[in-house]
Amino acid sequence: MSLLCDLQINLDHEFTFFVNQDLMSEYSGFLRKLIKQSNKKKKNHKNGRIIIQLQDFPGGPEGFDLVSRFCYSNGGGISIDVSNVSILYCSSQFLEMTEILCSSNLSLRTEKFLEGMFYWSWNDIVSCLKSCEQVFLHADLYGLVDKLVFGVLAKIAQNSDMSQVFASSSTSSSASASSMSPETAKNRSDSDKRSTSRSFSCKTSNEWWFEDMSSLGPKIIEKLIKNLGAFDENNDSLVLTRFLLHYFKTKVHNKSNNKLEYSGLANTAVQGVIFAAKTAAFSCRKIFWVLRVLSGFSISKESRTGLERVLGEMLDQAKLDDLLIPTGGKRDKGFYDVDLVVRLLKVFVRNCSSAEEEDESLRIRRMGKLIDQYLREISPDQNLKVSKFLEVAESLPDSARDWFDGLFRAIDIYLELSNEALPHSREDKIKLNKTRNSRKYVEEKPILLRLKGFEMPEKLVDGFEDDIRVNLERRHWNKVMDHSEKVCKETKSEVVSRLIEMII
Repeated sequence: MSLLCDLQINLDHEFTFFVNQDLMSEYSGFLRKLIKQSNKKKKNHKNGRIIIQLQDFPGGPEGFDLVSRFCYSNGGGISIDVSNVSILYCSSQFLEMTEILCSSNLSLRTEKFLEGMFYWSWNDIVSCLKSCEQVFLHADLYGLVDKLVFGVLAKIAQNSDMSQVFASSSTSSSASASSMSPETAKNRSDSDKRSTSRSFSCKTSNEWWFEDMSSLGPKIIEKLIKNLGAFDENNDSLVLTRFLLHYFKTKVHNKSNNKLEYSGLANTAVQGVIFAAKTAAFSCRKIFWVLRVLSGFSISKESRTGLERVLGEMLDQAKLDDLLIPTGGKRDKGFYDVDLVVRLLKVFVRNCSSAEEEDESLRIRRMGKLIDQYLREISPDQNLKVSKFLEVAESLPDSARDWFDGLFRAIDIYLELSNEALPHSREDKIKLNKTRNSRKYVEEKPILLRLKGFEMPEKLVDGFEDDIRVNLERRHWNKVMDHSEKVCKETKSEVVSRLIEMII
């Protein structure tokens, strides 16, 4: 004889279950109280059936279905394993399925199963932790996430040198252990091949867990970091920092991610990089990578400022492509993030001014060559404003350049191609052509040769000036002018005047 379905359970006003009151209340203290209250007040009754509304039930309909099967089979009917224990544990806690009602109730069974987690394999414990994501709020509230996180840490400790994994950057940067996860050891050769192509891959045995843990969501990882006391500005561990960078590398191309959820972890990674900079653990190029990637994960203003300070202090180690960072926004501001480069240059110049004179000179000159290359690269950008171009060009002291030919080539390209710098009227075009082709202009402004504190024999100067005149006269300015489409915001004469003043 089938049991009477005299209890209607509505989950989130979307899913409905029809079950037996007596059977469910035999295992659930929570449902027993609601049924008792409903009978007492004679409310929520329809056709002799009690209706109970449940909001945010752990696991939704899947979770309640598992619980119902447990109750209808007198505590059997389901098999507890690593894939469902998270849902069952949270459901049993939500419904108060304790041993007070039944000696072998669901809550007790799931707790006993979880007690054996220290004997689980690494893959099992990671899989169980991942299953917590679908019931995270409840799993966190009931302490399940913490239990599993401690289980993960225990597994890492069994197969790693924990003194190096969670030591500060100053002590862990030069050491590594030799142990490895049992599951990972048999696949070592394959993983080693893959790791050669990763900039933040698992390079030492202390990092064998990186790949598996990167499959977890940000809330779980944040819990792990917080349990280690290394969250945000407290992060001084090189290995944890490398893990977070590896973690973000796996998330950067996933457009479905809510980037705000990663903000705390991104700031933690940045703080680790800043701390590790004291030991030169990361190259300039890698820190530029960090800036590019983590900027997309809502890092704080303080984190960005700190990262830019570290980059600015080592900017002379950068390559041209490191500086070519797209704006990522509206193209009317220019294709590349020139403002960032200006900020980095200010830090660099300020840092050099406090260094020894000989070291300062070498670094400044190296920086001068790089910035001239940068200016030549960005000069064809038709949306690059004159003020931004000049701000970059003027950001270094005169001592950064022995010769200005690199800078002059950048200026030449910019003035040819920049729509903003080109005069629009016919009168301005004629005036500019006369200025450009004027022998007087070249004679009075031998830009490459007559520099402050620099003298050459007059004969040699005259020879160079003749070459310059020939090169200038070969320019086809009219062709460039005819393609200009935008209204000039600064006249050509003003641009040329300011650039020449800067150079000589």
